[in-house]
Amino acid sequence: MSMTRRSFVGAGLATALAPPLARAQSDNTIRIGVITDMSGIYRDVSGPTTVACAQQAAAEFMASNPSIKVEILVADHQNKADVGLAIIRKWFDQEGVDVIENVGNSSIALGAKYLIEDKNKVALITTAGSSDLTGKSCSANLVHWSWDSWCLAHSTATSLVRTGGSKWFFLTADYAFGHAAEADAAKFVKAAGGSVLGSVRYPFGSTSDFSSFLLQAQSSGANVIAFANSGNELINCLKQAQEFGLDQGGTRMAALVGYVTDVIGMGLSTAKGLSLTETFYWDLNERTRAFMNRVKPRLAANVYPNMSQAGDYACVLHYLKAVKELGVEQAKRNGREVVGLMKKMPTDDDCFGQGMIRADGRKIHPAYLFEVKKPAESTSTGDVYKLVSTLSATEAFRPLEEGSCALVRS
Repeated sequence: MSMTRRSFVGAGLATALAPPLARAQSDNTIRIGVITDMSGIYRDVSGPTTVACAQQAAAEFMASNPSIKVEILVADHQNKADVGLAIIRKWFDQEGVDVIENVGNSSIALGAKYLIEDKNKVALITTAGSSDLTGKSCSANLVHWSWDSWCLAHSTATSLVRTGGSKWFFLTADYAFGHAAEADAAKFVKAAGGSVLGSVRYPFGSTSDFSSFLLQAQSSGANVIAFANSGNELINCLKQAQEFGLDQGGTRMAALVGYVTDVIGMGLSTAKGLSLTETFYWDLNERTRAFMNRVKPRLAANVYPNMSQAGDYACVLHYLKAVKELGVEQAKRNGREVVGLMKKMPTDDDCFGQGMIRADGRKIHPAYLFEVKKPAESTSTGDVYKLVSTLSATEAFRPLEEGSCALVRS
């Protein structure tokens, strides 16, 4: 079912996928609140494609389990923590929402911890990247899917230092995720034998002119400029870096968070040679291509889901499998019990293959270091990556004992 006019109105709530009698059938209905960026700088890396992937999971599940109804609500957090938390509180108190999903801003995701615990609901995080979500801020009501700042920083930094990128400068968005991404990457650069020559932070979401920051990076003598940002801000940084010729003379560009959606949006002429890590790529294997074929009718032309959006599909599907096992009534009553069952059940989907959820709530699967193709190497719009290296599921994420999660017993 396509989204109606009510599917998104400012920061309002709406039903994006639900049978007409869903609200009357509250005992049989699971309500999933997709809270994401529908209008801001991260719209393309989450937004409508996130909603489409969550809808795909719900539709597939209901086709196999017609006795369980799934209703998806959508809201725009506007990248403001107060707006996002107000939406979540209203969902829990007035709209009967059982689980929040995507939560594409680390500040909102970290703040929501207390709401989901107090109401005993569930949070499925796919786009917020702070590794604290399964570290010091872990929760028995939360699962962190797709990626986190530790995973991407570890894969990208270690591989680049090993191949000559030994002197780093960071350009960082000044908010929770940017800080965590820079801190994680700097640690891995040093551990691999490299050095950090400097960093600069800019006010998140309030500028499109990065020239002064890029000139600081250029003058530092670094041979790797690492961007701890995402979405349109990353695209603008790379375009302006090319204008200054920073990609010449051996300087390498690295995105600590980068998506296929970013690459397609900026074009290969701008993104060529960029190093980045994703945990999903639509053309990686037969299963990922099968998923792409199923979800494609829900997507706009030339749109290919990134790792977060693939996670929206995978985490919703796994959550609903746990709901079926536990029973809808009990699942609605006890979010902690649902998450506990999700951890016990092995994961398996076409986006990430087989995997598991650890005690700290971290979903683990392999991570892939990609290099963006040159225009002449690409055969189609979505053909953008060359696979450079793979980290196994056990290597890709922070060791369980290092996260300081209170759920992990020593």
